[in-house]
Amino acid sequence: SKLLAIIANERGANEASMHDEISILGFPFSISEEFQLRNTKSTREQSLETVKKIKEICDSSKKKLRVYLSMGFGNPYGEEYSVDIVLEWAWRLSQIGIEELVLSDTIGVSNPSNIKPLFELLLKELNTIEISAHFHSAPNNWKEKIVSAYSAGCKSFDSTFKGLGGCPLAEDDLVGNLATENLIGFFADQLSSNFDKDAFQKAALVSGEVFK
Repeated sequence: SKLLAIIANERGANEASMHDEISILGFPFSISEEFQLRNTKSTREQSLETVKKIKEICDSSKKKLRVYLSMGFGNPYGEEYSVDIVLEWAWRLSQIGIEELVLSDTIGVSNPSNIKPLFELLLKELNTIEISAHFHSAPNNWKEKIVSAYSAGCKSFDSTFKGLGGCPLAEDDLVGNLATENLIGFFADQLSSNFDKDAFQKAALVSGEVFK
């Protein structure tokens, strides 16, 4: 297991880098200019410069930097969106040495018709970078999202116990994070592994006490 800390500025990166227990720093970089301003109080260009500085902090403290491409499948602000725009920002991030990008469905608008083409494009054009998935979904459509991304070549997925969390901008209250239980159940039928189900159940019980 590895501990991830989401940070939005240099100060957060410096503070997180002082903890040996933290292995990964995550930065939310939005495809949407409006959401970037709301989320980190900086433009995308300013945030790109912030990522460069955080990368230096990570390198010096031996941490891994993971950049989340939030609003990666569309947004509620009416801004221009296309897979080419996502690719442009992903490419620019790759040029400063980012080795892992996470396509994030911040408000639950991803579906098979936009998931597979986007993953196929980024995995083809940025084939030296790990492209992961962070899906928000309702209880009735999580599986189609995993199937679409996995069939396109995605091998890494974010999830939370019971799907806790989500984004307040989502119009549907049922849209939360991808549930870890669902993710494990899906891949149990697809892959053979030495996954410890008993340990997972114990962790699930602990999470129930923490997140009441």
